[in-house]
Amino acid sequence: MMSHSVDLQADPATVAAALTAEATALEGRLRQLREAVHAVNARIASIAESLQTLRGTATTHGGGERRLGPPDDAPHHG
Repeated sequence: MMSHSVDLQADPATVAAALTAEATALEGRLRQLREAVHAVNARIASIAESLQTLRGTATTHGGGERRLGPPDDAPHHG
């Protein structure tokens, strides 16, 4: 996604410099996105662990399996 300010008929060195700058910016954005994905994955793992703990606690205390969502006899809207 080359900057519109760079004329495609421009000096090859100018085009190369513009492409290098854009590549650097894209690499920085890629690094940010990878860090964000890592943070989301860590949060998912933490929540999954918490859910496992809660399920174990509910089973231990006779709560059995708990379902999320409306009960089976709830009216269905559609």
